[in-house]
Amino acid sequence: MQPFYIKTFNSGELTYRAKILKSLMKECTICPRECKVNRSEGKHGVCRSTDRIVVSNLSAHYGEEAPLVGWNGSGAIFFTSCNLWCLYCQNADISHMRHGKAITTNQLAEAMLSLQHLGCHNVNLVTPTHFIPQIVEALIFAVEKGLTIPLVYNSGGYESVETLKLLDGIVDIYMPDIKYSSNDNARKYSGARDYWDVVRDAVIEMHRQVGDLKLNTFGIAEKGLLIRHLILPNNIAGSKKVLDFIAKEVCIDSYVNIMDQYRPAFKAYKYPELSRQITSKEYESVIQYAELVGLKRGFGKYENMLKVI
Repeated sequence: MQPFYIKTFNSGELTYRAKILKSLMKECTICPRECKVNRSEGKHGVCRSTDRIVVSNLSAHYGEEAPLVGWNGSGAIFFTSCNLWCLYCQNADISHMRHGKAITTNQLAEAMLSLQHLGCHNVNLVTPTHFIPQIVEALIFAVEKGLTIPLVYNSGGYESVETLKLLDGIVDIYMPDIKYSSNDNARKYSGARDYWDVVRDAVIEMHRQVGDLKLNTFGIAEKGLLIRHLILPNNIAGSKKVLDFIAKEVCIDSYVNIMDQYRPAFKAYKYPELSRQITSKEYESVIQYAELVGLKRGFGKYENMLKVI
């Protein structure tokens, strides 16, 4: 199955979208923060990123969901910085401390191609939101040189619908987190006071563009939406409300990875309610509720049941 971006490139639309996205950096409204700073002149807002691409790592990654990893891995490109400020971030050295190396758009294109050459099943853009203009520009160069594997947009879910619309026909697989079902908790623990309002609209738009996760005959993801939800201790994430939203407002066939790997990291130790791992009871309660509302892909006993569409 041909990636969406090939058709968009062939029509000339990819180049047009790249120009629009690049213009947004002059008074940045790329993400819901709408900092309105001129990143093209070296200024930055909440994400602390100018127009320079900064990458911490790229590799064949085997720690993702099975439909992305396959046998050759997911081709992960880890971008530094983030538009969220999660106090328990497990990649704080990348997202908060911005450990990485500045590269050009041509080098980013070459990185995409090198991951394809390694046999990776996709190009997995990890925390890409604030670098969307540069990524789309790099994609043009990569397609010209033969990129043909799916593009994965792996984000924290705090996305502007208007920006997402500019990615329609470019991204093949959206993989957002849904971190909270409470704006108050999102503000306290991730510095985003409207997160729950924003993420719902963003996920609905993502699903409109790509639909449910579709796998090929080998069980490898080719297109669609894959949602992640990390259970937090003491119901801080509001998991059941998140699952209600997915089942009722997105699709009952949504692929949902309900994650139990929370561990206190970064500044979590300063908050007693975040300073422990979740219990097996907390995990099972969320899994049982997911089954109760009719979700059935990507978690618990369904984790390895790959639905080929």
